[in-house]
Amino acid sequence: MGDEIAHSDFQAEDFATFDRHLQQETRLLGQWFEERAFSSRVPVCGLELEAWLIDAQARPAPVNRQFLARMDDPLVVPELARFNVELNVDPEELHGKALSLLHRGLQQTWDRCVTAAAGLDSRLVMAGILPSVLQQDLTLANMSELKRYRALNEQVLRLREGEPLMLDIHGRQHLNVLHHDVMLESATTSLQLHLKVAVPDAVRYYNAAQIVSAPLLAAATNSPYLFGKDLWEETRIPLFEQSVEVGGFAGASRGPVRRVSFGTGYAKESLFECFVENQQHFPVLLPIHFDEPVREMRHLRLHNGTIWRWNRPLIGYDRDGTPHLRIEQRVLPAGPTVTDSIASAALFYGLVHALALHDVAPELRLPFATARDNFYAVARDGLDAQITWLDGRKRSVQTLLLDQLIPLARYGLGMLEIDERDRDRYLGIVRDRVRNACTGASWQRAYVARYGCDMQTLTEAYYERQQSGVPVHEWNS
Repeated sequence: MGDEIAHSDFQAEDFATFDRHLQQETRLLGQWFEERAFSSRVPVCGLELEAWLIDAQARPAPVNRQFLARMDDPLVVPELARFNVELNVDPEELHGKALSLLHRGLQQTWDRCVTAAAGLDSRLVMAGILPSVLQQDLTLANMSELKRYRALNEQVLRLREGEPLMLDIHGRQHLNVLHHDVMLESATTSLQLHLKVAVPDAVRYYNAAQIVSAPLLAAATNSPYLFGKDLWEETRIPLFEQSVEVGGFAGASRGPVRRVSFGTGYAKESLFECFVENQQHFPVLLPIHFDEPVREMRHLRLHNGTIWRWNRPLIGYDRDGTPHLRIEQRVLPAGPTVTDSIASAALFYGLVHALALHDVAPELRLPFATARDNFYAVARDGLDAQITWLDGRKRSVQTLLLDQLIPLARYGLGMLEIDERDRDRYLGIVRDRVRNACTGASWQRAYVARYGCDMQTLTEAYYERQQSGVPVHEWNS
């Protein structure tokens, strides 16, 4: 979804042409998997952080066009709404000081973004859902000025036969609203972690990423409020799933295979299975013609970019043009701080590496349906959730993290030869956050319990503490 398009007025022949290219590229990708033609320069890590621009009243500021012009940085790019932007970092080989290097790269970009925003009388904040956002902010007037977003909206509504999107979230309170475009999605901002892997190990890493999604999210929830309603611990999950609710073939908006979901199962033989599922089960949303060699996989990569599994395989290229395979972990919300973000990344990279290299594949011990149930239980209840782990026992995810998973992540980082001080620093932050049960979501709720349900006041207080840079478990209320 990162490429701009020339037009959004599509005809039937555009879809037929795109489908032919997609089939051709999918066949070539299958050959690459069979031949293991992917880069072996692994593991490599990277991340993307989505952020909000806000004004002096702590309300969304739709100025990303002016902001991006000031930044003039290829690592900072637009998002769906004019009040959102995305920050990227250069990838790092996953060993040594990789975590502190990611931290430094993200912090430097963040600091420059803060300066650019100040020049527009606006501010930058990272939160899974901005507490002060209102439904009336999420309109086409606030959509970023890119044709690909207009086209996405038109095609989602076409597949839904014009039926509006319904947001129906039962949490501590109940939210039920209708919305007539895809701009609901712009209320969800995330921290997306990337892990470049070798093809022979990719299935194990991908399945491990699915399994760790629940405890990873439990340690980092940051989206309890939407439109003034107290909902899930990570309301961003149902919000995103319902904001572009379009199914697969033979069902349009009501099919059993969803474009935003936890997926349909573990990978079995190779991650090529995901791309076959893309081609066979999901209608094309953006039938753009790219006049480039088949090996560039432009049609396949664009199609994959319109299917938002919470764990998603990606095709990319090394600097020398060698194709590579990445896993994108999408469950984490943005924020609360850059430091918290890198700490959560440390938990993910350590856990997924330890589980992927375990003597017994964890997917043989935990049914996919249970991993999926764990994920949604945690999205609802955070550290209070009870989940089932590899031994078949159900227990508190908070206890599981403290007793088993944070130590296991430290072991995994050790196997990666991550700098010991980085291991101690970042996993120590996760440990203290979990032990104190002070995630971004729990801090927001504690603030509201003390000072009342004024979402602009909450956003201002959150922003002020975020500016300090200290991890969320050290924030005062």
